[in-house]
Amino acid sequence: MKTYSETLYDSYGQEFAVDKVYFENKTDHQHLIIFENAKFGRVMALDGIIQTTEADEFIYHEMLTHVPLMAHGKVKRVLIIGGGDGGMLREVCKHDSVEHITQVEIDAQVVEMCKEYLPNHSAGAYDDPRVNIVIDDGINFVRECKDRFDVIISDSTDPIGPGDVLFTSVFYENCKRCLNEGGILVTQNGVAYMQLDEVTTTAKRLQPYFADRSFYCAAVPTYIGGVMTFAWASDDLALRGLSTETIAERFAVANIKCRYYNPAIHTASFALPQYILDALAENA
Repeated sequence: MKTYSETLYDSYGQEFAVDKVYFENKTDHQHLIIFENAKFGRVMALDGIIQTTEADEFIYHEMLTHVPLMAHGKVKRVLIIGGGDGGMLREVCKHDSVEHITQVEIDAQVVEMCKEYLPNHSAGAYDDPRVNIVIDDGINFVRECKDRFDVIISDSTDPIGPGDVLFTSVFYENCKRCLNEGGILVTQNGVAYMQLDEVTTTAKRLQPYFADRSFYCAAVPTYIGGVMTFAWASDDLALRGLSTETIAERFAVANIKCRYYNPAIHTASFALPQYILDALAENA
């Protein structure tokens, strides 16, 4: 039986049985493979690291989208950095109140291959007339961008290879410049137990630019090693502490169907395990 072994960690990892390979190629930027697994459905990996699976992608994409959009409450313009599989775009497009969505993806072939081999991720979102797709490096885009957004979602790979620049102070500084007043930046920030240094480093790098910095969590089976953290940054301290009742009212008005996210999960996700709080305090 053919298997695929993830190479994210030196001393710990996971292995997938490969039932069928749909696509494998070295793109201009990275090694891309999409294969079938009996438990997780179609799986995509880049440079030896699992990026997404059909079975549980909804957890990751719902949490990185609906938490900031529901907390903000009046989102008209959204910027997605990365997210070539289309899952984040699908979730943002569920919000009828959003008027414009720009997605910046460094690798055009990732977008095209995911449209073909992971069509359930985007579910037609790439055809939404509100969407503008830009093929560019995310750090270049935010450096030169003159537009402003209410929410910026950084759906990056891990800070290895092409995704490394999306975890830098320069990137966060330019994201801040691209946000409207009261805007929110959220980013993928790894599995905290395995990548705690990434959490503390991100907190330090966000500190000069945002009045309120924190993290929220979700358990995504594909991303092994404990809860995944998402960085949260805004200048409006009230947005992170909205009541479950307020979020529930907004969620009802939005009339969005989710498989993981709900108002109670929204509020609870900001409760961080003590080891994360301790690490943040020690490295403040």
